[in-house]
Amino acid sequence: MTKKTWIIGALMLTSLWVVAQDQAELVENTIKRSTIEGHIYFLASDELAGRETGTPGIDVAARYISTTFQRYGVSPVEGATEGYFQEAPLVKNIAPEAYGIKIGKEAVDAENILRLEGSGVNVESDFVFLNYGTEEDFNNSNIKGKIVVVFAGQKDNQDYRFVYQASVKKSNLAKEAGAIGILELHKDNPDNWKTFQSFMNRGSSIGFASENNKDSFFKLWVDDPDGTWTKRINLKMKQKLAITIGEAMELPIPSKNVVGMVEGTDPELKDEFIIYSAHYDHLGIGKPNAEGDSIYNGARDNAVGVVTVMSAAESIAKNPTKRSALFILFTAEEKGLLGSKYYVENPLFPLDQMVYCFNSDNGGYNDTSLATIIGLERTTAGKHIKKASETFGLKAIDDPAGEQGLFDRSDNVNFAKKGIPAPTFSLGFTAFDAEIGKYYHQQSDNPESIDYDYMEQFFRAFVLSARLIANDEETPFWIEGDKYYEAGKSLYGK
Repeated sequence: MTKKTWIIGALMLTSLWVVAQDQAELVENTIKRSTIEGHIYFLASDELAGRETGTPGIDVAARYISTTFQRYGVSPVEGATEGYFQEAPLVKNIAPEAYGIKIGKEAVDAENILRLEGSGVNVESDFVFLNYGTEEDFNNSNIKGKIVVVFAGQKDNQDYRFVYQASVKKSNLAKEAGAIGILELHKDNPDNWKTFQSFMNRGSSIGFASENNKDSFFKLWVDDPDGTWTKRINLKMKQKLAITIGEAMELPIPSKNVVGMVEGTDPELKDEFIIYSAHYDHLGIGKPNAEGDSIYNGARDNAVGVVTVMSAAESIAKNPTKRSALFILFTAEEKGLLGSKYYVENPLFPLDQMVYCFNSDNGGYNDTSLATIIGLERTTAGKHIKKASETFGLKAIDDPAGEQGLFDRSDNVNFAKKGIPAPTFSLGFTAFDAEIGKYYHQQSDNPESIDYDYMEQFFRAFVLSARLIANDEETPFWIEGDKYYEAGKSLYGK
């Protein structure tokens, strides 16, 4: 390195440090513990009854967010109802009373079946067994017009959260390849079945309306702890599977994403938007736990995420960034990322103007010295997130639990699939351990169990990251080689 090159490099680093310090002062003057705590306590209060999609509690949350946006000076968005609401037409799918599975003359007991998709189905068909149903398994098999049978999850990963997300991927692969339905055998972890029964046997589910009341593709889960049906499937490959599912009913339910914007200050860069997003729904009310608590308050998941976005809105509304800001709080994430899925198919601004999606979603934390960013090293903006976190006493780390597939389990993935760089900023964790499990999707996830000194650091790190990314002359993008890199090139015409 020549002396001249060294001097130029040193000057650039000094300049970046000065900019970061100036922005940090703006953040410190705006983002305060007392405000953070007040927002979280309200959103995760018993009065909102767990913010389940389609309930009065989530409506109150939506009004609270939009009113706060208005008070902060966040502008309404053209095309949104009342300026801040994007109506997302969902339906409650009332499960049919009857469904069954037969192979030859042998039938599965109804109590061992969970229906996830399908209505008005009466079919007898050949089936193909694809083991654990990897992408390679699907690519190497002709399943068009047939029923796919797979084991749930993967042999080396039976975490119930992974099993559920893997199931979504498998059914999507089956649909894309022309299968008429998919049957998943749950044999590796009996405890999973009890968990799934607890939140799937409510007799209804939420989703998008079908084009007609009959949903010809079906997905059924079978509890097979002793391997009985695994043996039958293997022994009777030449026989047909018979599936019957009664008619389901669809009832429209009110549902909306909450949106707001702040125009950028730079004459050219203001045409580029940074999205700041989080989901604001949670699980609602379930069976009482040992302490008699039946409300899933969702403080960590995801009142914290909502308030990160509200904090960014407060900061950027007071001191706008060069790029424009679009704030989106999604409905129905817990129902299958439905709010974000609806948004990317019905955007209020052209998607190619959205250059970055900075999502926040949380399950819990086990290390208050960290901010865990799912996808930290996958975009060119990672340096800003590291710098911002360091400024407020935190270390930014990448996903420590790659086996969980977290990047593809939150709303960010729907933007990533379109090509938009989209990491998720999460509370500090080093593994999915007992401390995470103590609160994740549990009634114990209450606002009084949170460390608010840590929250102040965390929120400030998020907001400073947002400001540094939004003010950078360089537009953020995927790191070359990322699986969404080509989608990004296509979206932005690179």
